[in-house]
Amino acid sequence: MTFTLFADSRLSLARDALAGLSVGDALGSQFFVPGRHPGELAAGHLPPPPWQWTDDTEMACSVVAELAEIGRIDPDRLARVFAERCEPYRGYGPGAVTVLRLIRTGTPWPVAAAAAFDGQGSWGNGAAMRVGPLGAYFADSTSRAAAQARVSAEVTHAHPEGIAGAVAVAVAAALAARARLDGDRPTPARLLAAVAAALDPTTRVHHGVRRAVPLLGRPVAEAAAVLGNGARVTAPDTVPFTCWVAATFLDDYPAAIRSCVEAGGDVDTTAAIVGAVVAGYTGVGTPGGVPTEWVAHREALPAWVA
Repeated sequence: MTFTLFADSRLSLARDALAGLSVGDALGSQFFVPGRHPGELAAGHLPPPPWQWTDDTEMACSVVAELAEIGRIDPDRLARVFAERCEPYRGYGPGAVTVLRLIRTGTPWPVAAAAAFDGQGSWGNGAAMRVGPLGAYFADSTSRAAAQARVSAEVTHAHPEGIAGAVAVAVAAALAARARLDGDRPTPARLLAAVAAALDPTTRVHHGVRRAVPLLGRPVAEAAAVLGNGARVTAPDTVPFTCWVAATFLDDYPAAIRSCVEAGGDVDTTAAIVGAVVAGYTGVGTPGGVPTEWVAHREALPAWVA
């Protein structure tokens, strides 16, 4: 179906994705607390509130605020707000802290991003973790979602793998939000194939998403063992698994987040990515959507994004 999205509709989809991202991030982060076991969530026992969100949510809020203000990503603006709002206690990795400190002290963002990791640029999962709401915002154009995801990634991630991770998540989120508008849930295989088709075929992220297809229908633990669970904090080790989870549980947000918790690894980030994609399809407070109780347990988002 061909359709035109107006600004308020775009922003509504992005905000639903942000709710899914932030709740997944905040809930996932609770399972780094010593003594907390994934089986508790599987049994229906939620951690006590408030659930504090991490850098995943802080950066995603900046992306959504930029879309709300100017309707697109301007890399100079995004670099500036990322640097100004960075609160290291939120769990930023040392590479991200270094890049953002360089930007904050006057280094042009292309130079700062390219200098990371001895000049290779970052291929971490940080660009992917924050981009789901952007994908939902561009639900009417996967090509524009991919292009804007690339722009948003390049601010901090100069490596092709880091960029590919962001493109994959944005395209998945755009497809999910479009499916919600169309009333046509894509099969898991079709969703994964569409994401893979949008990626540079030379990247590990692309190969990982393709490897996810024959794992559809297999247990979560098996998919994580083959695709990765984010434990290496790289895009290739994170994005294929999150695409597999989102494609499998696209209409069941709680099940999708429980799967991320079950898989272990970088749980706050895998749950943030999956949460954004799935919430773009399900919405908030709907059957299968982000539970309102979970939203109430999450720490309030910054006032500047409200």
